Amino acid sequence: MTDYHRPLVQIGPARPESALTLAGGWGWFTHVEVLARGQAPRIITADAVPSTAREALTKPRPAIAGLTFDRPRVMGILNATPDSFSDGGRHADPQVAVAAGAAMRAAGVDMLDIGGESTRPGAETVPEEEEIARVRPVIEGLRAAGEGAISIDTRKAAVAEAAVAAGADLVNDVAGLTFDPALAPFCAAQGLPVCVMHAQGDPATMQRGPRYEDVLLDVYDYLAERIAALEAQGIPRANIIADPGIGFGKTLEHNLALLARLSLFHSLGVPILLGASRKRFIGTIGGGAAGEDRAPGSIAVALAALNHGVQVLRVHDVAQTIQSILLYRSALAGK
Repeated sequence: MTDYHRPLVQIGPARPESALTLAGGWGWFTHVEVLARGQAPRIITADAVPSTAREALTKPRPAIAGLTFDRPRVMGILNATPDSFSDGGRHADPQVAVAAGAAMRAAGVDMLDIGGESTRPGAETVPEEEEIARVRPVIEGLRAAGEGAISIDTRKAAVAEAAVAAGADLVNDVAGLTFDPALAPFCAAQGLPVCVMHAQGDPATMQRGPRYEDVLLDVYDYLAERIAALEAQGIPRANIIADPGIGFGKTLEHNLALLARLSLFHSLGVPILLGASRKRFIGTIGGGAAGEDRAPGSIAVALAALNHGVQVLRVHDVAQTIQSILLYRSALAGK
């Protein structure tokens, strides 16, 4: 029977001397929830956690694409697509996309995530030549306009190669680098950091009755297996970010189960990225038929994730999220 260790993260000035710092970040913990399949959760003190598990939880995460993880980081979504679920068509013109990216940079975004293929539920695969034509001019324009980390959101090696040549620093793949067998070897050869995400099925089919034995542990095991596989292909753990894939082959109940125990994923020993911005479940719970009406709910979920020590928030509403994080941290620190 496998034990899974979830730190019960706390944030604030009243920190006991016995507390352990979580992943070199802003959170700390004195107790851990132990989970196991078919067993009731139990709570143990941090000093009772096995040494290997404790090291995975406490070891500071190395910088990726020039970004350290001692504070929350914001990844701004920039879709150069006509059909993305929330902002499709808004940035289809490269000049408009570059201007939008510049505005996000001015607001203080840490990384821009450029996508040329919609991954909304029901979306079909885009030919790689078309995807390249969408993203390459945007990345070139952003790189020419100034410094700043750039991620390419793609499942395809040819697209990643073109994006990196244009100036991208990281590959963010919703398929966990399983869609195109050439992608992981390319990233390994180039020394590129990657974000590996969990999804059940592909975008065209993923919301057709997704099922899990235990969604939290199933997603965790998938990510652990993918990280190990990528390490075997030459991508070091220090170059990997993990994303539990909110909304990708998951019902509302699945999403909430993951959000309630997000801190489990720190046991992977890599930074965690959360991409819940404007997702359908936010509108279902809080109202907001259109994506742009879900900003308050998206920010609420983002701040809840920071309570779990999540290091990267992938969001549409960059300026509002950054303002919220600044106030969140000041309120908790009392300064």
